[in-house]
Amino acid sequence: MGAQQVREAFAELYGAEPEGVWSAPGRVNLIGEHTDYNDGFVMPFALPHMATAAVSRRTDGVLRLHSSDVEGGVVELSSDTLAPESDRTWTSYPAGVVWALREAGHPVTGADIHLSSTVPTGAGLSSSAALEVVIALALGDLYELGLPRWQLARLCQRAENVYVGAPTGIMDQTASACCEQGHALFLDTRDLSQRQIPFDLAAEGLRLLVVDTQVKHAHSGGEYGKRRAGCEKGAALLGVDALRDIPYADLDAALARLGDEDEVRRLVRHVVTEDQRVERVVALLESGDTRAIGPVLTEGHASLRDDFRVSCPELDLAVDTSLAAGALGARMTGGGFGGSAIVLTETADVDTLTKAIEESFATAAFTAPRVFEAVPSAGARRLI
Repeated sequence: MGAQQVREAFAELYGAEPEGVWSAPGRVNLIGEHTDYNDGFVMPFALPHMATAAVSRRTDGVLRLHSSDVEGGVVELSSDTLAPESDRTWTSYPAGVVWALREAGHPVTGADIHLSSTVPTGAGLSSSAALEVVIALALGDLYELGLPRWQLARLCQRAENVYVGAPTGIMDQTASACCEQGHALFLDTRDLSQRQIPFDLAAEGLRLLVVDTQVKHAHSGGEYGKRRAGCEKGAALLGVDALRDIPYADLDAALARLGDEDEVRRLVRHVVTEDQRVERVVALLESGDTRAIGPVLTEGHASLRDDFRVSCPELDLAVDTSLAAGALGARMTGGGFGGSAIVLTETADVDTLTKAIEESFATAAFTAPRVFEAVPSAGARRLI
């Protein structure tokens, strides 16, 4: 649904034109998985798929929410009674942002909101972060809060961590808020310093495909939380603030110090090597050797599959089939337990790869995947 359609739907719902329309994109993480909550490095870029919101202010504390993507009418809430983990429906994401803004002392006195999204849900492409960021940006503009993008991202992360109850890191919200068209975002999640790295694949005869396996995941589920807790245990056992503080050169010594903590050892090994993979990809892109990032992506998948253990048969099949069909590199992206894989390929091989992936899923009797091109796109912005 385009900006004008969202605007018209708002007017039909609420009987008046909205004060504005905003959008925020989903994201693909090129490299750097499960490093964000370890104070490490990530490298996402924004997708053209986005959440769009038409919004107007209210002065009576009422929050009215509607989505064209969810069955049902307008949901009405009171801003004064919003409480963490009080809601397990889609409305927890926009309501959580209102709660986080108000808790931080910002004078948000209610809103009428209509939402529509083209970001696939449960596909590891940050549909929830897009929803949060578009609300935060709209309310920040309307209430003239003057918040920089990184701070909006922090507030959205707090909404998801505390209000929704999903222990996610800061990457998804920052990517949605801060990415630039034609670039990947090299983000240090400790201090939120950023560098926009040029990433124009088409100019080099390359494409990056997303393979949505149609296997749904949920970050609020227990397995994601277990991995995060295991990483925190590893940092405590090694006497560091976060696993980011273990230098790659010291990894073997660090693993030896963990004794019989086999599960923790695997988690530590993934995070430390993944941070190093992000730095390798940045160096390759900045040197103009884009094709050489392919094997690094594939290394990342093996680490997520074998050490972090967050892959699944569908993701492994997408990666293995792509590599066998000539892809330059492939890996799962997102939190895992389903979701999507990414495939780096020559432009000329896109159709062959897509056909091979679809046929392999059919042979395995898996649900047919959705395959589409990921184009580095603009971050959150006002449309109308």
